[in-house]
Amino acid sequence: MVEGTRRFHVVAALGEARSALEYLRTNRVDIILLDIAMPGIDGLTALPDVVLAGQGAKVLIVSSSADEGAATTLQALALGAADTLVKPGVGAFGGRFAEVLEERLSKLFEPTGDGGCSARAQPPSPAAVRPRSPLAMLEPFQIVAIGASTGGIHALSQLLREIPASFQQAILVTQHLPPSFMHYFATQLAVLGGRPCEVATDRLRIRPGRIIIAPGEAHLRVVRTSEGAAIRLSTEWAKSGCMPSVDPMFESVAEVYASRAVGVVLSGMGRDGCEGAGRLIEAGAPVLAQDQATSVVWGMPGAVANAGRATAVLPPDEIGRLIGRGAAR
Repeated sequence: MVEGTRRFHVVAALGEARSALEYLRTNRVDIILLDIAMPGIDGLTALPDVVLAGQGAKVLIVSSSADEGAATTLQALALGAADTLVKPGVGAFGGRFAEVLEERLSKLFEPTGDGGCSARAQPPSPAAVRPRSPLAMLEPFQIVAIGASTGGIHALSQLLREIPASFQQAILVTQHLPPSFMHYFATQLAVLGGRPCEVATDRLRIRPGRIIIAPGEAHLRVVRTSEGAAIRLSTEWAKSGCMPSVDPMFESVAEVYASRAVGVVLSGMGRDGCEGAGRLIEAGAPVLAQDQATSVVWGMPGAVANAGRATAVLPPDEIGRLIGRGAAR
């Protein structure tokens, strides 16, 4: 099927993970298709080593195991997979699997214009991107708002691992995922972040030391209350076309917290978060964008950097350490 496309060419087909790792020691590729159930080392166990050996190659999990539930899919994404795809079963995809496969592969590379979530951002002009800033310290802040899409779960896991247990500021997350994934996603972030994590509900109070994630079917917005701040969910159209969208979260955080907020834009396709990042910058809040080298897709963070709305452009682990140092002040 891959050879049948006009764009992609198979350079090696290997029967188990050790052979793949051996091949990648001396050969460079753009994409690695990885099964989960294999002889010897299973795909999830091998995935971190495959990502490292791939030296920037994007890993697409193609496995019947990806159909067993959101937990397996999220685990693969958290370990560094760019995307997952279920192997075709009897009647699955209506005979369109080759077309679906080519579409998934193309999404990881094709530049696009200013469309919605599935759009791919145009490569930024190097002259417009701010340098990879040696930002030593953040000003005191009360909340961190993080937006991410394709490749963002892996980046988010790297970021959260660098935030100390003593961190008490609230963390808001808008990650592009289907509603059915959110319960598993919240459970995973609670473990990674070492703090409670819940899926946002309308009028949920924002409390210190917690992670709140946008549900898959609504935008997460922040409003002032007599007790501080709370979540309001909304389903209005967003310019990015995404549901949920990062922009409403950033815009409302800028309005409520102004300079006492930190915005973060991680790996993802399209431009979601770029408009909201501008509002944060106008309010005096820093915006930290993931760098191109560590991004599965440098669409969202690239759009922010290209627009001059990134205070610093850094790998996700460095973003986490910077946030942790700022909270310790």
